[in-house]
Amino acid sequence: MELFYSQDIDAGHVVLGEEEAAHCVRVLRHREGDGIDVIDGRGTLYRCVLTHVGTGTGKSRPSAEARIVSCEKDWGAHPYLLTLAVCPTKNPDRYEWMAEKAAEAGLDVLVPVIGERSERRVQKTDRLQRVLLSAAKQSLKAAVTQVAEPVSVMDFIKEARDGLKLIAYCSDEVQARDSITEALSRFFAGNGDTAPGKPRITVLVGPEGDFSPEEVRAAIGAGYVPVHLGPSRLRTETAGLLAATATYLAAMDATPGKAYQSE
Repeated sequence: MELFYSQDIDAGHVVLGEEEAAHCVRVLRHREGDGIDVIDGRGTLYRCVLTHVGTGTGKSRPSAEARIVSCEKDWGAHPYLLTLAVCPTKNPDRYEWMAEKAAEAGLDVLVPVIGERSERRVQKTDRLQRVLLSAAKQSLKAAVTQVAEPVSVMDFIKEARDGLKLIAYCSDEVQARDSITEALSRFFAGNGDTAPGKPRITVLVGPEGDFSPEEVRAAIGAGYVPVHLGPSRLRTETAGLLAATATYLAAMDATPGKAYQSE
């Protein structure tokens, strides 16, 4: 299934941006009258018919416009809202890999957080957002995972957040940890189908050197539950992906009638 992305949608009409138009008319060779599917990045799929295409010659740019035939809200959505706050890894490619795969499973917001022990304290968000758009198309989702600007762990902890809040920590030094699978299962079981809106989950994942005890204490004081991800020692990017996967599987167990797609 080919998906295109646009936020230029108004009055039953869609205009593709230059990159999307080039892929549509130059690579896939779509022409006027062809049907295309467009996502808006906010959760809606639009089924459209192309009304104008321009391949672009010389200095002119490729263009594509379409008429909306129908739309479907919450297309490809997962039954929860997940925020992953993950410290940037020393190798930025590993962070992008984690973001891509977590988004395919089901991730709403990715927040690069900078901890006291972080070795890398910058994260470019523009390229990361492009990776997440590609992940949305690959996994057949109309909502694109959003990337927040980097923030310190302490400042992130101070932000008010609803729902279940977890901090993945490698030690029982500060407080005995729960299993992330047990914490998620209890949370989904307690929400049920009658809870208003989608259940919200936030998971904090630390840097290669883990969170400091002071950060963990601050998180616990703000309502975060310390959890472990099993007996293995994991890289930061593996822990982030495992947290997203655990959430996906816990939601699947809690909603057995929901269809989950794979390829």
